[in-house]
Amino acid sequence: MSDWKDEERRLTAEIVERARRIGRLRRENQEPFVPGKTPVRYAGRVYGEEELANLAESAVEFWLTAGRWHRRLEEELAAWYGVAHARMVNSGSSANLLAVAALGSHLLGDRALRPGDEVITVAAGFPTTVAPLLQLGLSPVFVDVTLPGYNLDVSRLEEARSPRTRAVMAAHTLGNPFDLAAVKAFCDRHGLWLVEDNCDAAGSLFQGRKTGTFGDLATLSFYPPHHMTMGEGGAVLTGDDTLQRAVESIRDWGRDCWCQPGVDNTCKRRFDWQLGDLPRGYDHKYVYSHLGYNLKITDLQAAVGVAQLGRLDEFVRIRRENWAWLRRELDDLSDVLLLPEPTPGTEPSWFGFMISVREGAPFTREALARHLEGRRIQTRMLFAGNLLRQPALTGLAAREQAAGRGLPWRVVGELTATDAVMNRALWVGVYPGLTAEMRAYVADEIRRFARR
Repeated sequence: MSDWKDEERRLTAEIVERARRIGRLRRENQEPFVPGKTPVRYAGRVYGEEELANLAESAVEFWLTAGRWHRRLEEELAAWYGVAHARMVNSGSSANLLAVAALGSHLLGDRALRPGDEVITVAAGFPTTVAPLLQLGLSPVFVDVTLPGYNLDVSRLEEARSPRTRAVMAAHTLGNPFDLAAVKAFCDRHGLWLVEDNCDAAGSLFQGRKTGTFGDLATLSFYPPHHMTMGEGGAVLTGDDTLQRAVESIRDWGRDCWCQPGVDNTCKRRFDWQLGDLPRGYDHKYVYSHLGYNLKITDLQAAVGVAQLGRLDEFVRIRRENWAWLRRELDDLSDVLLLPEPTPGTEPSWFGFMISVREGAPFTREALARHLEGRRIQTRMLFAGNLLRQPALTGLAAREQAAGRGLPWRVVGELTATDAVMNRALWVGVYPGLTAEMRAYVADEIRRFARR
């Protein structure tokens, strides 16, 4: 027995070391940057030998569902944010869905969200911040954003509230924190839930404190363009034990049991429960207290995440440096470009560098985007632009109106800035994979186009 175990350990160590060597080879033999030929990506995975070593070790273990790497990542992620609980899921979009679903849990009693309740949000952003609200029968209330911060206009919060308002859910746009002091005070004043979509803002600080720690719940994404990656993946953060229980149950099929995969009888009462109309002693592993999903990750992903989390502080530092360099370098173009500004009192961990073409400029956003893309510099819109103008919502509106029903949302004001974002804004990358040569090339091409 011990002979084959010793041989397995030896082979595993050899596999892990070879994976490390592959990581070193890739790092030491990167192709040189050639302006106009080498793509300058808006974002992408940045990894090294530690990620490959963890992945190889996890693969050899062949524990394909959530296991030791998963438990370790949840613990270390919660510690990095300074919150009580982090629960891993398979994407940032799933994290948003899970956070909203948890607020409808029976565990919350009278504070649970119910169909028809209103949630204040914005239309300028990624669709899956808002989609769960509609999918779960809630009613979004859309408030405009302000420029050049691209975040929720907090001056409209009181106007947006109605007797049906129960929560606020908004993202920290491209890593720039929204005014958490104002939003948190508003929520506290009216007894509302706060959900921070922190998917683009890992490491951002508001008044010296990490975003993702102010709300009742916060969500993270680990898709490759984000601050750390597991390929696919996300997480829900909370400091509330009851919300954590709801999050975990709904993530794991809605089950009432909280045993880890492969573990039985954590509660020491597996065959002693009597819940619902089930017979007494029905196996607690098959008791379901929520209508849930299966949103878990694999241990392979978590193994990569553990290595990425160890580099997250460095990634945040580089993103800030890249953003600050572009902001200084492009400052002389402020007559034709509206350059981004951080929210006062914040230190953003930037996801991208936002640029809006000013009204009256001698060129359009589309022309600028075509110029940059033609020179192999990737650009991106601010996601949905104005979500209410996207086919998913215009189609839903048409179907509701054809059925003689009202719209399942409200809009506060004209969303003027949101439309400006849709029509005149784009962003370029600041991720840690950019080199100084790439940064300079991006700035030179923006200036070349703007001044020609």
